[in-house]
Amino acid sequence: MDIKLEDIKKLREQIGAGIADCKEALKQSNGDIEKAKEYLKKKGFEKGASKGERETKAGIVDVYSHGGRVGVLVELLCETDFVGRTEDFKNLAHEIALQIASMNPSSVEDLLSQEYIRDNSLTIDQLVKSVIGKLGENIQVGRFERIAIGE
Repeated sequence: MDIKLEDIKKLREQIGAGIADCKEALKQSNGDIEKAKEYLKKKGFEKGASKGERETKAGIVDVYSHGGRVGVLVELLCETDFVGRTEDFKNLAHEIALQIASMNPSSVEDLLSQEYIRDNSLTIDQLVKSVIGKLGENIQVGRFERIAIGE
C-alpha cells in the first residue's frame, strides 16, 4: 500500500511518534488513521513494559495548586536529565499532578490504576507507558503529596 506523506504528517502531529513509526502504523492499518493510532499506542505500551527495569535517577518535581484550595507535589523520575527537560516529560508530570489533585489517590499504586481524568479509555499507568514509548526511557512516579484546606 502506498502511504501518503500528508497522512504521516497528520498522524505524527496527533500522536507525536517518529516518522518511521507513523509510516509503519499506517501500513499495518491499511492507511486507517484511527487504527494506526491504536497500533502506535499498543507499540508504545510494549516499549514501556520493556524499559521498566532500568534505573531512574533524574527527573523533576512538579507543583500544582488548584484555586489555592488544593496543592500537589509530584516527583516524576526518568533515566537522564535530557529527557527530564523535554516538554513531553514536563507535561506528563503536570497531568499526573492534576490527576492527584482531582482524584486523591492513596498511594502510587492506586494512582497508576486510576482512569485518566482527561481520557477514561486510559489508566495513568498506560499514560505513563505511552510517554515511555515516545521518549525511550523508563519513567516512574517516585512519590507525591496532596494537601487540601480542611483535610
